[in-house]
Amino acid sequence: MASTSSAAARHAHDDKAIAQPRQQSQPRVRNVRTAKHATQRRISRKERARYMNLVRFCGVLAFSLSLVMLYVMLTARLTSVNYAVARAQRERAELQAETARLDDRLAALRSDDRLASVAARLHMQDPQQFAVVSLPPPARSEDRAHVALLAGLASLFGAK
Repeated sequence: MASTSSAAARHAHDDKAIAQPRQQSQPRVRNVRTAKHATQRRISRKERARYMNLVRFCGVLAFSLSLVMLYVMLTARLTSVNYAVARAQRERAELQAETARLDDRLAALRSDDRLASVAARLHMQDPQQFAVVSLPPPARSEDRAHVALLAGLASLFGAK
């Protein structure tokens, strides 16, 4: 009986060995499309992950460079404004000095001593008699009123 039991055990073992290839021939995943899609997603995710650190580094570098360029641009703008202010102050000082020189020259030209010497060279004298003359008021006519109106409009628009 021992031989029959070992033969039966061998036969049962052979049946299991034969049954195992049948189980392996069946697909491990029930939906093959889902498995393929999952594999493709995993592959693309790995490819993206491979370059993600490089992309992050380039992004941080670009952001940092843009901040540095913004700082340089603002500093350059501030420097140019400072130069413009210094130039305007220098021109203002020059104009004030020139105005002071011209005021002194004007005062010298208007001085009573100078005017007396110019009048003496031109043989001018102080008047001996004074006369007050009164003029009649001008006659108003309609034509003159229109001309005055046009002249007023012309002066309004800056014409001479």
